[in-house]
Amino acid sequence: MNNIFAFAKSFFPPQPWAYTWQLRLFQWFPAATVVQWLLDYHPSGKFSMPNSALNLNGRFAWSVMEVVGPINVIYILSTLPAEFNFSFAELPLWNKIAGALYVIHYFNRSILNPLFVAPSISPVRLEVFALAFIFNWINSSCIAGWITGYDLTEGLGYASLPASSTTLQQCLPYIGLATFVYGMIGNIRSERTLWSLRREEAQRRAAKKSDEKGGEQDENIYHKVYVIPPAQGLFRWVLYPHYSLEWLEWIGFALVGTAVYPAHAFLPTISHPGLPAPSVAPAPWLKPFAMIAKYLRVPFPWPALVFVLNDVFTMLPQARRGLRWYTTQFGKDAVAGRSAVIPGVPFL
Repeated sequence: MNNIFAFAKSFFPPQPWAYTWQLRLFQWFPAATVVQWLLDYHPSGKFSMPNSALNLNGRFAWSVMEVVGPINVIYILSTLPAEFNFSFAELPLWNKIAGALYVIHYFNRSILNPLFVAPSISPVRLEVFALAFIFNWINSSCIAGWITGYDLTEGLGYASLPASSTTLQQCLPYIGLATFVYGMIGNIRSERTLWSLRREEAQRRAAKKSDEKGGEQDENIYHKVYVIPPAQGLFRWVLYPHYSLEWLEWIGFALVGTAVYPAHAFLPTISHPGLPAPSVAPAPWLKPFAMIAKYLRVPFPWPALVFVLNDVFTMLPQARRGLRWYTTQFGKDAVAGRSAVIPGVPFL
């Protein structure tokens, strides 16, 4: 029992071996998403199973499975530095900015959206909730350990610190910050547009039903009310611009990550230099990005890039499934030749 407790405790906050174990596992997640293409099964949102005994309340499930991310990041950033004899205040500015961007995104996603903004959220099956909860916990652990200063450069075979900064190296994090802000604003606006359309349609149906039934109203007029967005703005090209813009957010986050340095760069006298972690070899799809970072002589934003790819590989089959659903429900003419999430690629 003591061994089990010690093993579990190694992840709160993640010790070097636990951290690299999580990153080693998480970077291979895109391979597992093949299942999403093979099985037309994702019981949440439009595709929820209304009468399942395993359903969880949509607002509760969405909030809890998403809020684990920012809570875990805040917890790790407030506890892990002390274990290596420095404080959060000693982290470089860009390390702190990266942490703040993550928390800000997920505050909107886990608190504002499900609890205050979305008109309704369909039930979420238990297995979807559990997988999303684990995904966000592992991802936030990888992000927070990296921001705190774990040094993974040994697995890349090169030193991450440039001898001198070029103009490009100095500009990349600012470009990333602007990209993140643009993507987040666009993401929020696109979601708000969809929810506004759903509210309008639900109220129209409720008013019509009220006239027919002499003033009677359903308890939740917004439940399972969906509309196809008109071909305006970004919806002119894709049906899920909030997906595309979320990807853009995290691409910007990865660019900010080119200014996130391991601890030995900013604390050369630390008692555990560089917070060294056991070596991790990058997955094959990460190696080209590592080569680019090496060429530019900037730190490789490994966990941030893992998150970008995992996000894309997870959401792409969902968007494709949604495109088929819109076509079935509203017809090809209503879809108007729009793609799911990648402009100009009809299949996606």
